[in-house]
Amino acid sequence: MTDTLQRYRESIDNIDAALVFMLAERFKVTQAVGEYKATHSLPPADAGREERQIARLRQLALDAKLDPDFTEKFLRFIIDEVIRHHERLRDA
Repeated sequence: MTDTLQRYRESIDNIDAALVFMLAERFKVTQAVGEYKATHSLPPADAGREERQIARLRQLALDAKLDPDFTEKFLRFIIDEVIRHHERLRDA
């Protein structure tokens, strides 16, 4: 393996680690949101907020020269997982 390829792979590994830690932090916050919603009898999902977030992040993706469709799919996966957690908290 060349030094160049090794450096690229090390950078990818660092970025992947940062993504994992960022996702963990995001889920800590959304867990707190879910607990708040459950305590205050609020619905697990907020379609208006989701639409605004998707639109905002699609624009950020365009600004970053990232495929907005990919970004939306990625965000949708995360949102669906958060809603599932919120439903579990509500039902507990």
